[in-house]
Amino acid sequence: MKIAIIGAGNVGGALAKNWKAKGHNVCLGVRNPESSKLKIVLDSFPEMEVRTIEEAILQSEVIVLATPSKAAKEIAESIKDLVKDKIIIDTMNSVGSAPEGFKNTFELIHSITKSNSIVKCFNSTGAENMGNPKYPDSSIDMFMAGSNESAKAIVRTLALDAGFAECYDFGGNEQVQILENFALVWINLAMKQGMGRNFGFKILKR
Repeated sequence: MKIAIIGAGNVGGALAKNWKAKGHNVCLGVRNPESSKLKIVLDSFPEMEVRTIEEAILQSEVIVLATPSKAAKEIAESIKDLVKDKIIIDTMNSVGSAPEGFKNTFELIHSITKSNSIVKCFNSTGAENMGNPKYPDSSIDMFMAGSNESAKAIVRTLALDAGFAECYDFGGNEQVQILENFALVWINLAMKQGMGRNFGFKILKR
């Protein structure tokens, strides 16, 4: 697939490398081509394609928003006329900083872009697990939410291509906040409970 990742931080860089390795056409869309975060990605993956945000989106089928949540409104405003018929993946969390007037970044993006193809995913674990979701016994799982079933089918495939064992569906747009709250579980265990960042969630079935 043709994927534009907006943001070249830890999450965007990790996903970009995994998808590129799986044969996807991945392009990083950035505002500052001289940023230190982008340099880190390019140092380990120098063949990664880098474009302006507009150029990256225009050549893509899937847009991954992997910027800090405080940039969500500015990014959504800048891409609202470019995203028709494209899938948008919101990876951001509004931990302690929900956009004014909205519960989360998903609601803000939906309101500004009017897109019905937004999926919340890749927000429930740390960047280390985005880069390498494999553990000794199994790969960890990923989770998503959104009301567009065909978009979620594609996102599930991308989650598997990124190395996750499965991508479980939390439900429609109304369940996005639950998925954001679920991310707080990982954050609490990692930071406040001192477990560190090298653990993840796995659904076990009897």
